[in-house]
Amino acid sequence: MPSFTLYSRSYCHLCDDMLLQLKQYLDDVDISIAILDVDADEELLTRFDELVPVLYGQKEGAEAIQICHYFLDVEKLKAFLHD
Repeated sequence: MPSFTLYSRSYCHLCDDMLLQLKQYLDDVDISIAILDVDADEELLTRFDELVPVLYGQKEGAEAIQICHYFLDVEKLKAFLHD
């Protein structure tokens, strides 16, 4: 099963929206979603700052890839899941 990492921040309504949409879309799938606060890590803040939310997906044995940022891109999510 793939796993996901959502780079986020606590006061970001777009981050909350993406997480909610992701959970709704993947409701019947057993997945892992790690939520990392970019403001808690200087390296993440430098890398993602104004891009949050940023969603990465990773399949077993493969490198994590960026799926989307700002808004959940359902088509890219589908492509990732079915590739």
